[in-house]
Amino acid sequence: MITFAGMSLPVTSLDRSIPFYTALGFTLEVHTDRFALLRLDRGTLGLLELGTVVEQEDERVQRLRKFVQVELLADDLDELYADLVARGVRVPGPPRDRGFERQLQLRDPDGFTVEFADQSPR
Repeated sequence: MITFAGMSLPVTSLDRSIPFYTALGFTLEVHTDRFALLRLDRGTLGLLELGTVVEQEDERVQRLRKFVQVELLADDLDELYADLVARGVRVPGPPRDRGFERQLQLRDPDGFTVEFADQSPR
């Protein structure tokens, strides 16, 4: 049996990324000078600080970052949206229906997409 445990992302700054992900509900489990491990439910998200290496990526690589998605489920997207906005998390717009799912998207400090999908069955 194989179980997916998590993923890791290259980030510019742990000081920017950790508060972003903890505001979404992740808890910080490990924090070293260049690495952080965050947990949400049974999954983990690793953040590897690469500093200027990330900042020096060419434009094509930076554009591709938006296609890397951290995908999460939520019970109530409207409530989540209101909560995130009230806490000052920058969310580009309210949840939307994409035909096959209802979702809410935002970008992390390094341009990766964080997508919340409606957990209720269609």
